[in-house]
Amino acid sequence: MNEDEIASLTKNGIYRGEPLNGELEETHISWVILTKEHVFKLKKPVKLSFLDFSTLNLRNKYCEREVMLNSRFTDIYEAVVPVYHYDDLWYLAEGNGKIVDYAVQMKRLATARRMDNMLRQNKVRTGDVSILAHQVAAFHKNADKIYRPFELSTARALFNDIGNCINLVEKEIGPAGAETIEQSIKWSDNFLNHHAGRFQDRIDTGLVRDVHGDLHSGNVFIYKKPVIFDCIEFNDQYRQIDVLYEVAFMCMDLEAFHHPQLAEVFLKSYSNNFPCFEVNEDEAIFRYFKCLRANVRAKVQALSIGQSHKEREVRGHIRKVEKYINLMKGYMRQ
Repeated sequence: MNEDEIASLTKNGIYRGEPLNGELEETHISWVILTKEHVFKLKKPVKLSFLDFSTLNLRNKYCEREVMLNSRFTDIYEAVVPVYHYDDLWYLAEGNGKIVDYAVQMKRLATARRMDNMLRQNKVRTGDVSILAHQVAAFHKNADKIYRPFELSTARALFNDIGNCINLVEKEIGPAGAETIEQSIKWSDNFLNHHAGRFQDRIDTGLVRDVHGDLHSGNVFIYKKPVIFDCIEFNDQYRQIDVLYEVAFMCMDLEAFHHPQLAEVFLKSYSNNFPCFEVNEDEAIFRYFKCLRANVRAKVQALSIGQSHKEREVRGHIRKVEKYINLMKGYMRQ
């Protein structure tokens, strides 16, 4: 589907005999339609270096995987539903004519309870973060262990891919931002070379597991029992990671929201339930993982600049790229 078709589906698509009359949110790989009771998530027909949603069959496959994998965390995922186009109308879940796409159907939760929105309003409490950390640790304890060998070249490529954004960063942020990226690539190469043995040791001791892969505040709702959702389904290697890399994402995100004390609470509560710092070297690896997470977020925001059509959205993405680059600089200095 294209953007015009998605806009039509969002407002006029028929579900259970009634128009959706929904609101559309967008990421660089998905369209998300919000209705009163449900959320419908469609995958954009894109093919990138790390995912392939380019065909109808692939989008159906990854919708099914999204429901299956996220059901490990929550019951808000309800079904994969087909999208039909018939007689100039769009239908979800039932209809005649040709299936043109598939959507993941979820229960809608209160947007105000999403953790990132609550952080912006200083409404997240230490108790909320502690409960979330306990929940994550409990899941990690029972997650499948992955014994894939550490590949230095793959690790280097993951970090260094941000080099493709240097020209954009120099244009939108300035030479200092571009210089930080260049310095970070050299820093990362040296770090990985020096600590490659410890990365392998952590794999050998079972600390690489099949977890969430994208654990940040935008993928958590804060209720009495937190709701974790939207894990990575499109690339197993992005989800089968060192547990410290998962924890580092949430801690980096909390620090990006200027809540370092909540990051400390999360890390302490998690570690009390699932100790994952085995030797002193792991402290340095944890900081590296936070830098890598900031790196990836900067890259995602940079990609979003080219997909945004409104000046306000473009400016927002530029500010976030700058924020994450500054976080990278801070982690490197540590």
